[in-house]
Amino acid sequence: MARKTTTTAQAHAAPAFLAWHVSQKGEKSYWNKVGAVWAHKDGKGFTLQLETCPINGRIVLRTLGFFVTADSLA
Repeated sequence: MARKTTTTAQAHAAPAFLAWHVSQKGEKSYWNKVGAVWAHKDGKGFTLQLETCPINGRIVLRTLGFFVTADSLA
C-alpha cells in the first residue's frame, strides 16, 4: 500500500526570519546561518527550524533582506 504524503503551507512559504548564530572573536563578529522561522497561520506563534544547534554565542533572528553578501554588492 502506498503512503500518502502531505505537504504543509510552511514548506512552500518563505520564512518570516532567518536564524543566525553569532560568535564574537575579539572585536570581530562571525555570522553563520543556522535555520529559519515561520509565523503560524493564527498569528499567535512561530516555528523555529534549526539546521544545527550552536553551543555558544547567540542566535539572532533577522528578516530575509537583512544580510548583504559580497555578491549583492558587485
